[in-house]
Amino acid sequence: MIKNKNAQWIVRALLLVGTAVSLFFVPWILVRAWISPLPDTIQEQVDEAIAFGFDGMIVYVDQAGEQAKFYTGGWKDREKKIPADPNSLFKIASISKLYTAVAATKLVKEKRLSFDKSLSEYLPELKGRIENADDITLKMMIQHRSGIPNFTDNPAFWENEEENGKNALDFALDLPACFKPDQGYAYSNTNYLLLRRILDKVLGYNHNIYIKEKILIPLELKNTYFSINEVDLEDVMSGYYVGIEDDFKAREFGMLATAEDVGTFLRALNDGSVFEEGEKEIYPYEYSHGGLVIGYQSLAEYHKDIDAVVIQFINTTDFEGYEWNLSEIIINRIVKIIRKKNSHND
Repeated sequence: MIKNKNAQWIVRALLLVGTAVSLFFVPWILVRAWISPLPDTIQEQVDEAIAFGFDGMIVYVDQAGEQAKFYTGGWKDREKKIPADPNSLFKIASISKLYTAVAATKLVKEKRLSFDKSLSEYLPELKGRIENADDITLKMMIQHRSGIPNFTDNPAFWENEEENGKNALDFALDLPACFKPDQGYAYSNTNYLLLRRILDKVLGYNHNIYIKEKILIPLELKNTYFSINEVDLEDVMSGYYVGIEDDFKAREFGMLATAEDVGTFLRALNDGSVFEEGEKEIYPYEYSHGGLVIGYQSLAEYHKDIDAVVIQFINTTDFEGYEWNLSEIIINRIVKIIRKKNSHND
């Protein structure tokens, strides 16, 4: 306790100055989005989100007992003034990790893979290049508990991310571990880069073929693809980065899908219908996920209390991360609108 009154006033003044400084740097758009009155409808919320500066937006809501609904706002293509289309293909980025985790689970059930085997057992050439390779299991990698550095955290990767993406693993090799295996959590894209290589090695062919045969075809997901080279660019939603006029649509960023396809997959993941007997019990990963690449951010969520799948695609990103934070606020408000509607219907 500070007994000297002058010292107390100095401390109070410093606190006030600190508060003023912190308030000065608060991204007010996030505050406005958070505290503004909750709209009555999801479409009003989407329109409000576009007013905050998003270029385009697609929302898909599948609630049990109701027909799935789409909501859109802004542009599919800003330059051509094409409105957002609910059937557009979108780059889903890390949401693809869910598909990989399900595929790995199926291979474990088939006894072609083991969650308990080590990284070095599957990829012995990485022993000495990745710290603790002998002790890192596949399960730890799937759950981001491996301690393997994230290649996208390496500043050198972003000097030319499109070209460096072809040799992404190079940006995670020979670096100290973030922590000892299973002694912490750190999201790392390297985990899934390695996991996919292991799947290819075990299968003897590209794991995407396996995902298509075991997940996409059974669920009738006809609008899910693994590369921009598989689709017509006119079917893809444009992607924008704040402060840059370029459209990032033509860049290769992995999987693409419609909101409906992602929603169908997420429903199947959560109700267990994507799995065969004995698979759901050993599935080790998440049941909701987000995705972020330049120009594209996505959130795929399942909310058990309202039995609802909510998919949100937004084609605007930025360096500071405000756009991602804003997207999280928006989807949380959309879920609140659904809950509010449910309470009124009870």
